[in-house]
Amino acid sequence: MIITRKLRNHRREQRWHDKQYKKAHLGTALKANPFGGASHAKGIVLEKVGVEAKQPNSAIRKCVRVQLIKNGKKITAFVPNDGCLNFIEENDEVLVAGFGRKGHAVGDIPGVLDGKLFAFEEQQVNGFRI
Repeated sequence: MIITRKLRNHRREQRWHDKQYKKAHLGTALKANPFGGASHAKGIVLEKVGVEAKQPNSAIRKCVRVQLIKNGKKITAFVPNDGCLNFIEENDEVLVAGFGRKGHAVGDIPGVLDGKLFAFEEQQVNGFRI
């Protein structure tokens, strides 16, 4: 009986050394996530930016700076597909959908994290999906 209690308590203490367990139970991941746990968020376009791809690729990835309506946080969102940046103007309302690798940059786009923070794939501009 005493051994069972000791094993149970030891296992309970050791769980906190697991990264995924800690992240799920402390609640800090939701605080750091600009979407606040949601899959999509609406925002206002502040400016268009070109982000250079990391080595060995050579390209300028088209992105926009977006201020989210729900919490005022500013994020950099990737604009997918060829020529879609032409449909987006400053002060447009866009729908941003997150994609990514749990807080790491996706592909060769540095500084555009999503995940959870924070790179983004799909956009809706003034009610039209691009």
